[in-house]
Amino acid sequence: MAGMLHVPRTRGALSGALLVLLGLWGGLVAFVGPYFHFAYTPATAWTYTSGRLWLEILPGIAAVLGGLILLASRVRPVAMFGAWLAALGGAWFAVGRVLSPAWNSHGTVALGTPIGGTLHRALVELCYFTGLGVIIVFLAAVSIGRLTVIGVRDARLSERAAEDEAPVAGPAANATHPVVYERPVGERTEVVRGAEVPADGETATRTPVSPGSQP
Repeated sequence: MAGMLHVPRTRGALSGALLVLLGLWGGLVAFVGPYFHFAYTPATAWTYTSGRLWLEILPGIAAVLGGLILLASRVRPVAMFGAWLAALGGAWFAVGRVLSPAWNSHGTVALGTPIGGTLHRALVELCYFTGLGVIIVFLAAVSIGRLTVIGVRDARLSERAAEDEAPVAGPAANATHPVVYERPVGERTEVVRGAEVPADGETATRTPVSPGSQP
């Protein structure tokens, strides 16, 4: 059963890579977006605010870390932890702006408002928060579902791991003690290998038979 905890790295490779890219986008877009007039107020590049920390940087870090864990880990529970961490980051991207007035002393959104026209503002909202969070949660959920299922390949990996962990008997374990057959004085003594030693530890003796006594 311990082998069932191992999964191939390819199981979460694609989802993990996408989660890393989306997490980097979510954490950095607020700082570079003003260069392309794609930003929230204050629309100045590389401007740090507490709103950007709580609503963009921290969930972006969670998504990046979750994706990296999903990429690197071959242990099923650890990979699932990475997927759940990324899912929490994505969920915070989606609902963080809605909940931010609860802790803001002024009762307003901790981040400013999107700049541009109506369609442009809607696109900024989707790419910064709501849409980004939904995509991250979706990818994390797919990874969790795939990690939950134990497929044929996982069973084969489990069998190989069990075979590798099984103790390998050395050549001495299969060796048998030689048995010495004694003959009268003047005749050659034979040593036969591959026979078993008698239980009482005595030497087995074979009496030669003369040619005339043979039938």
